Amino acid sequence: MNLTRRRGAIAFFITLGVCLTVLAVVLNISWVHNNGRRLALDLLGIILFAILIAGVVINTVFLVREIRRNERQDSFLNAVTHELKTPIASIRLYLDTLERRTLDEAQRHKFYTVMRSDTDRLLATVEQVLKAGELGQRANQGRFERIDLHALMADSVAVALQRHQLSPSAITLAEPSGGVRLYVMGNPEDLRTAVINLLDNAVKYSPNGVNVRCRVSIDQYTWALITIEDQGLGIDPRELKRIFKRFYRSFSTDRVKIKGTGLGLFLVKTIAKQHGGSIRAQSEGLGHGATMLLRLPWLSRTA
Repeated sequence: MNLTRRRGAIAFFITLGVCLTVLAVVLNISWVHNNGRRLALDLLGIILFAILIAGVVINTVFLVREIRRNERQDSFLNAVTHELKTPIASIRLYLDTLERRTLDEAQRHKFYTVMRSDTDRLLATVEQVLKAGELGQRANQGRFERIDLHALMADSVAVALQRHQLSPSAITLAEPSGGVRLYVMGNPEDLRTAVINLLDNAVKYSPNGVNVRCRVSIDQYTWALITIEDQGLGIDPRELKRIFKRFYRSFSTDRVKIKGTGLGLFLVKTIAKQHGGSIRAQSEGLGHGATMLLRLPWLSRTA
């Protein structure tokens, strides 16, 4: 219902802007025609007309952007509410069951495992929201230090495997080419957050089986490149840049229910920028998987 109203509002403001523009054009042409012999008035009319048109266009653009921003924020609040409410309800259900029923050791262990998994999910959501606020207020340069990218990737892969309870073959990390280790200057906590968010996305958008391949390489002799490739749902070409916006959820979530807050890739983009790097996505389209390319300034041995 809210989505329908917002789309109606967007259509209304666009239509209003077009009608006002057409009306302004008609009035200006009529005015110039009726006062064609007055050059000064003609010039003044043209200037005022241009100002009027610019104001109408700018007003319409800002109104449409504000409506879309509010729509994304509402979607974010709904997603966060769901991400917080679901594990809490699950944990409470298992606790009530443990309190009211006598269970054998195997069942109790199973319940504890599920509750721990729900707790991890709850904690990950809270940390993601807090991290988004923290990065928005922090200066670009923080506690930067020399980081071994391959070691950081290995730790992040281990966290993702444990968090999603996957077999080691589901997410693999290629060995460094020629045994060469790549280093960057950065905040270890932030970079680990960025990589784990990329891995989480690759897993979540692979509902039919996780097959994620990661590697670290040198790009154009000046950049360290982290590549994370999956065989999941893929990305519509129209969305390749939009997915990094705050609160944005992919079109694929309309077809397949994917859990998330719409902050993960925004955090990755923010962290990459604060480290002087960039993030981009590649995909041949829906159903063809996706590749995330995180590029960071390479710290050479002579640096």
